[in-house]
Amino acid sequence: MSTTTTTTTTTTTTTTTTNKPPSHPTLIQVHRSPIPFASGAYSLVSLPAGSLFCPITGTTPSRKAYTSVQTGRDTHIELNSDLVYCNHSCAPTLDFDMARMEVRVVADRDLKAGDPLTFFYPSSEWEMDQPFQCTCGAGEKCRGVIDGAKKMEVAVLREYWLNPHIEEMVREREGV
Repeated sequence: MSTTTTTTTTTTTTTTTTNKPPSHPTLIQVHRSPIPFASGAYSLVSLPAGSLFCPITGTTPSRKAYTSVQTGRDTHIELNSDLVYCNHSCAPTLDFDMARMEVRVVADRDLKAGDPLTFFYPSSEWEMDQPFQCTCGAGEKCRGVIDGAKKMEVAVLREYWLNPHIEEMVREREGV
């Protein structure tokens, strides 16, 4: 006579969500959404065009990833702050200056309290880790698929402020 023994193992996983305090409580209101990629950052302040919004601090080196920001030809960082909720827009409200490690209001219009905080991802990204179909709502100015500056026409890129490493790579690509 043969006996079969069955053993069942149950694994319980506990997920703890910690709500970190806001990194920029006087500047940024984060709207968190349960919908993937639908969270966003909104300005709590009004500032004139071209002014400093905030320095970029508390970063860590990273490999190229969906959440990283390119800081040089081959370097990326994680922002580790509420700035990570600043989404892409083809009509951005901010410039992320990775050479100076600061965020500025775009030069062509003022920032108003309540405005979404956005930047033009190809201004810092040569090739996106995860290209995406833009839904920024900028009308005819919307560029469609956003996959970095590498594949964009020079004439289109010239409509935006660009980080020095992107300017350099565009010049190399164009043979200038």
